[in-house]
Amino acid sequence: MVTFFGFPAAKSQLISGAVNGPLDGVFMKLLVFLGTVRDSTPPKPARLGARVTDALLECLHTRYQAHDIELIDAKAYPLEPVFKPHFAYPKSQAPSALSALAEKIKGADGYVMISPEYNHTMSPALANLLNHFGSSLFSYKPSAIVTYSAGQWGGMRAAVGMRTFLSELGCLPVSSMIHVPKAQEVFTADGSMQEEEDKDAWFDYFSRTLNQLIWWAEAAQAHRAQVDPHKLVKDFKRDPAERNAP
Repeated sequence: MVTFFGFPAAKSQLISGAVNGPLDGVFMKLLVFLGTVRDSTPPKPARLGARVTDALLECLHTRYQAHDIELIDAKAYPLEPVFKPHFAYPKSQAPSALSALAEKIKGADGYVMISPEYNHTMSPALANLLNHFGSSLFSYKPSAIVTYSAGQWGGMRAAVGMRTFLSELGCLPVSSMIHVPKAQEVFTADGSMQEEEDKDAWFDYFSRTLNQLIWWAEAAQAHRAQVDPHKLVKDFKRDPAERNAP
């Protein structure tokens, strides 16, 4: 069942080039993180990432509707005056919005991270949001990297850094990535394709990465059910020294 904005749930149908249904009846819970909060101009257009996200969500709706997809928009989590991560609060005192998101992250089987490029690196807004949560919530699950730009490089330099960042969080990124250069020339303001663009070709391109993500999500979910990874490698809860060499 799909639970994202703007696209109603639909019955599963076979779409060429996509793993649109669960293997052996296994349903994946995927979180799609939109990592842009900039509503101002210049440069134009503002919130270009929303167009990319809308297109990606439509692809997920039409090709992967058997799975549960939820959008997490960094703009819904404003920056606080003093950074304090969720895990630094006593359980009863953590902000409710962060606690609710922590539960969603913990319950997810995979993640899609969508980011623009700022100074050759990922969005500070996305990094700030993800840094609120301990790696134990993300660990032993896959992630997919999606970057975009108004220029010709499609955020590829940000994607390189995101591989390291996400690996440290424990949600290892799949090898295939999605890059969208000159996104304003590909998508309209509502996320639909510009008239001259080939929608099927773009969705096939998205599916290369999404197929990998879902394959690894299903494999990781199946193995977590057999072996609890958090018992094999214990999470450090109080002091980073817990993982130091002797």
